[in-house]
Amino acid sequence: MNPLHQYLLLAAVLFCIGLAGALARRNAIVVLIGIELMLNAANLNFIAFYRFGPNPERMEGLMFALFSIGVAAAEAAVGLALIITVYRHLKSTNLEDLDRLKG
Repeated sequence: MNPLHQYLLLAAVLFCIGLAGALARRNAIVVLIGIELMLNAANLNFIAFYRFGPNPERMEGLMFALFSIGVAAAEAAVGLALIITVYRHLKSTNLEDLDRLKG
């Protein structure tokens, strides 16, 4: 069985990849994918602390993870709807083109 620190290291790597994808890219879809990776890293932490915690029968980690998955699904739906609307208007998903929407 893997110890807790291996799960936490994997979650940290996933979070860093997601953060790099969200900050370094100009495409809105890639930014959303990066945010989803960061949320999945948080879910992995919830599950790992649930599993290796002092009281794993309380199911708190699972509840937090399920709530986070629901929030991620809503975020993805709203984010994709916004991206589709911007694409229809600007014919681009480049985030730098969004400055034309001011005022």
